[in-house]
Amino acid sequence: MRKLLFALTVVGMMSTFTVQAATINTVNVVTTSIVQDTDADAAEAPAGFTQELKKRFIEGGPGFMGIVLICLILGLAIAIERIIYLNLATTNTKKLTQGVEDALSSGGVDAAKEYCRNTKGPVASIFYQGLDRMNEGVESAEKAVVAYGGVQMGQLEKNVSWISLFIALAPMLGFMGTVIGMIQAFDKIEAAGDMQPSLVAGGIKVALLTTVFGLIVAIILQVFYNYIVAKIDSIVNDMEDASITLIDILVAQKK
Repeated sequence: MRKLLFALTVVGMMSTFTVQAATINTVNVVTTSIVQDTDADAAEAPAGFTQELKKRFIEGGPGFMGIVLICLILGLAIAIERIIYLNLATTNTKKLTQGVEDALSSGGVDAAKEYCRNTKGPVASIFYQGLDRMNEGVESAEKAVVAYGGVQMGQLEKNVSWISLFIALAPMLGFMGTVIGMIQAFDKIEAAGDMQPSLVAGGIKVALLTTVFGLIVAIILQVFYNYIVAKIDSIVNDMEDASITLIDILVAQKK
């Protein structure tokens, strides 16, 4: 009887160990499958914009892509410098005109010149030049305002032509890279003596990437260029209106 109970106990313990081992193996298999699926999903996940852009840039080749990138960097540098300069050159012309008029009424030409000297911006500089010629007559003051207005306009438009150059140059370099890439693709066809899509697909892909990158650079710089031109036009209009107002003030002071 004791032997029978001992045998049953041993059989029960072996069964329990077998079930536990099977359960552990099943959990391990499921865990491994989940980890593999997660790794596969991560590998299949699309790359970020920065990684994709870097990949395409490398595929386009360092030659023309590097030159186009230089155009972008130089164009952005000039655009940012012009935007900062134009924002600093923006002046409240109504406040400036009123201040000059009050200074003329209270302290004369010297007080008005001091007020303009302490005010930043091209409009204040133009006012100062006109007031400096006030002793020579209104006509001399008007000529000084017109002449110095042209000088200030040249300062506002400084280096803007370089941005337009880069806008035109970037897509042209991209098109040149495309043409050269197509020539290389046809050279491969001629060397192989057979028209195989896989033989020329890489060359055509590289050729088109240069064009795409050049167009992207041109679009970015065009946006900055249009903003700068609009800002310059706004400042020039304020300069012209303020100059006319200054001449009217000087004529009224003479009377």
